[in-house]
Amino acid sequence: MDRPGFTVIIADDHPLFGVALRLGVQNIAPTAQIVEVADFEGLRNALERFPDASLVLLDLILPDVEGLAALSYLREHRPTLRVAVISALDQAAWVQAAQVLGAAAFIPKSLSATQTQDVLRTVLAGESWWPESETPLSRRGSAQEDKIEDRISRLSPQELRILLMIRDGQLNKQIAGHLGIAESTVKTHISTMLRKLNLASRTQAAVIAQRVLSHRPPEFASPPNEES
Repeated sequence: MDRPGFTVIIADDHPLFGVALRLGVQNIAPTAQIVEVADFEGLRNALERFPDASLVLLDLILPDVEGLAALSYLREHRPTLRVAVISALDQAAWVQAAQVLGAAAFIPKSLSATQTQDVLRTVLAGESWWPESETPLSRRGSAQEDKIEDRISRLSPQELRILLMIRDGQLNKQIAGHLGIAESTVKTHISTMLRKLNLASRTQAAVIAQRVLSHRPPEFASPPNEES
């Protein structure tokens, strides 16, 4: 945990929370090198400067990146880098999405300072940490949105990956290539996913995913591609 060359990158645009994370890491690993950035471009530059960084503490909502895109990028381009998500978006659907995309932990900003310190200790020790499923959700929307989130949380990891790709406008052929499976298998997963979500089309799934798993307004999103 506290060893020479141990670098932690904190990517969070909230100054006070960034300071709290830095102090938390310093208390646990006094010799760790800490690099702080406030946006995704700064994170990418920091990774160029510190390619052997051991851990990224990543706020899901940065000024220049949408939702889960930063985590997805890091997992694709830096597959060995451990990433712990730090977010105020602690609904079950967001937690599951972060887990599916390969995060090592999900640390809600709603935790107390003591709880956050304990979780950081676990993460810095190289272990994973996830909120208990029965933990009360700190940010509830309408009853309809809660029902949708409950449905999304029941999707399998593969179904959730496909939902996120549909949200981003990918066609079945593109999804199949990315996941290394047959296009017919993608269609089967989509059919099962739509049944679990009680939806009629992938367009509806894309709209739901934009609303529940995105902080980019739907009107700025790429139009979803409709396929059978």
